[in-house]
Amino acid sequence: MVVKYRFRLYLFSLAMLCGFGLLVFRLWSLQIDRREEFAKMIPGAKKERARIPGPRGEIKDRNGVVLATNKASFEVRINLAEVVTEFKRIAKKTKAPIPEITFEIVEKGIKRKKPELDIYKVFEETITRRMMEMGVHKDYSVDSLRVHYRSFGGAVPWVYRDDLTFAEFSRIAEHNLGLPGVTVAERASRVYPLKSVACHILGYVRLPDDQRASAEDRKGWDYYVPDDFGGAGVEKSFDNYLRGKPGVRVMQRDQRGRPVGEVDEEYEEPRKGNDVYLTLDARMQIIADKALRDAKVGRGAVAVIEPSSGEVLAMVSVPSFDPNQFIPSIQQSDWDALLNNNTVPLLNRAVKGHVPGSTFKIPISFAGCLAGINMSHFNCSGSVTYGNKAMQCWIQRQSGGSHGTLGLSDAIKYSCNCFFYRYGNAAGISNITKVGKILGIGTRTGIELEDESPGILPNPDWLRANHPNERWSDGATANTSIGQGYVLASPLQMASVSATVANGGKAWSPHLLKRVMDHDRAVLDNPPSLRGDLSASVKPEQIEVIRKGMWKVVNDPSGTGKGARITGVEVAGKTGTAQNWRRDEKGVKHDDNHTWFICFAPYQNPRFAVAVLVQNGKSGGGCAAPVARRVLEQCLALDNPKFVVDVTPMEPAEGHFNHIASVQYADAAVPAEALGGDEDGDVGTGVSAPESVDADAPRVKTAPNIKPKADSAGSAGSNSGQNVPKAVPVRRVGIFNRGSSQDSKPSDPAPGGGGFLRRIFR
Repeated sequence: MVVKYRFRLYLFSLAMLCGFGLLVFRLWSLQIDRREEFAKMIPGAKKERARIPGPRGEIKDRNGVVLATNKASFEVRINLAEVVTEFKRIAKKTKAPIPEITFEIVEKGIKRKKPELDIYKVFEETITRRMMEMGVHKDYSVDSLRVHYRSFGGAVPWVYRDDLTFAEFSRIAEHNLGLPGVTVAERASRVYPLKSVACHILGYVRLPDDQRASAEDRKGWDYYVPDDFGGAGVEKSFDNYLRGKPGVRVMQRDQRGRPVGEVDEEYEEPRKGNDVYLTLDARMQIIADKALRDAKVGRGAVAVIEPSSGEVLAMVSVPSFDPNQFIPSIQQSDWDALLNNNTVPLLNRAVKGHVPGSTFKIPISFAGCLAGINMSHFNCSGSVTYGNKAMQCWIQRQSGGSHGTLGLSDAIKYSCNCFFYRYGNAAGISNITKVGKILGIGTRTGIELEDESPGILPNPDWLRANHPNERWSDGATANTSIGQGYVLASPLQMASVSATVANGGKAWSPHLLKRVMDHDRAVLDNPPSLRGDLSASVKPEQIEVIRKGMWKVVNDPSGTGKGARITGVEVAGKTGTAQNWRRDEKGVKHDDNHTWFICFAPYQNPRFAVAVLVQNGKSGGGCAAPVARRVLEQCLALDNPKFVVDVTPMEPAEGHFNHIASVQYADAAVPAEALGGDEDGDVGTGVSAPESVDADAPRVKTAPNIKPKADSAGSAGSNSGQNVPKAVPVRRVGIFNRGSSQDSKPSDPAPGGGGFLRRIFR
């Protein structure tokens, strides 16, 4: 009997253990193994994936000087769909009506009115009142709010404020749990520590709300925050390298849709984008910038290129602007001020086409080398007749004289128009076109800037395409040969021409990108790229004739560019003064000469090729050459440890239309006889192009991120439309006749300059 009862006890105990085992297994399965499955079945309880934008990489110069970086900014983002859901929940309880408005839409060409939720009233009742209680409310654009809700709903958060102080950020962070859809976040915001330095090269970034994220981009995200993206300059050109890798934040919400915490184990930290190193030297950039400012140049440009590689060491345009104005968004008043400024500070004159005048005689010289006529002599009798039109040399206009018979080297020195009329026609327009393509004239050089213009290298094909009623003639070739008529070239293109002469005929593509780095790892190295090689078809002794002519321009007693002389350094260059006219807003015509100087130095083993453009100057020798001298002098002085350039922030340079008779620096005065005389020659009186739009007219297609104007007291404003900038029309600042240019008469030798270098190396 004892055995019988013991067996039953064992059997009962085993059954109990099995039962408890099954119960434990079931509990483990439901609460642990299938937890996620059942959590999703709880009404309203869910996880939400939020995209965290990655910080942009930095932009640095060749030596690691930071030109663009990031700073912490604080903003309030609002998921409007959550705001609407909470409002409707409360309205259902209180049986309050849902506010609606109508707005006009066009479908298949038919206008009709469509009802929609009045997001403004919903926002005011749900969010604004609490924001005012916390003391962080700010007026906002009602139109912007409505258009954003209409476009994105809750897929992309609306940025209510992007300018929070840290105290405001903390205040909202402590109290925002009771506000549906409201999040505060720290965001990496762009900053340009040197202000206007290299502003036209760097460009600016645009806010993510200006980017229309596609449905594909938003796929897989409950809360999508787009990246800032490049809007202009290298910020745009290298945007794919600079953009960071987004991170992921997963939020847990309860059944009422309120955030109850963050799922730490699913957090992914965003990664900073790659750092972009430019070929620029910040010291040289500041040297060139100050050279224009100290010369009181209101409109102009400087480009400095390394002849052995095509690397752009400095590229400056004045007037300028501060790209920090665009961060986080530019005020409408500031944008209007930039657009309405007749000197067009947003325009990068260094990559825009201008009439090059006599500096264009250098490419023409190469064309003669291809034709095998570079050793030929041509006579200047004071004028050359093509058809029934007498095209004069500048010397006949000034003194009634002539240059007589000249070779190429002396023709460059004297800048004789008659020589180049004949020389250009002997070379032929086909060779001129061939050389232009190799040198990058009439086409984009390939510089990594979207706003570069190709300029114009006119020829019969171009004339047929653009002016079908005109016929090409020898007179048109003659006018092209002195850089007049329809010819347009940028300072960057002419600096590249000078670099090609300097290095013996190799035309390197100008470029800004040095390398791309991911921390200490090189992502990309950008080696020099050869655009064309004139030395393959032009003998070294032929190129030396051109080089010698440019040497005479600066160093010969009769040269036109004596204002560029540097004691102890052989400089070779070419002046140019293109006669142009500008019409003001009232239609009144004004002289607005474009004065040029292109050069390289030292003559042996050149290190720098420079192009200078000064608008509304009197002569290339008197206005542009001294600027080039200052730039070369100080760039060469960087080798001396005693010479230090302070790389510090610079305020924007102001523009003006004042006439510049000559440039003389207070600390390095140049004698008047070294400035090329009263005029700087080259008045071409041949074929003139009709008046046309100023090259300075801005090419801004769309406005950047403009901070929308707040409606007064946050009022309802318009029920339709959007308070964002429309396309910006081209502003026609002036009109030119691209007829003739000047380049100076021979004058007495000037004493050597170089006072700056004497002080540095003394």
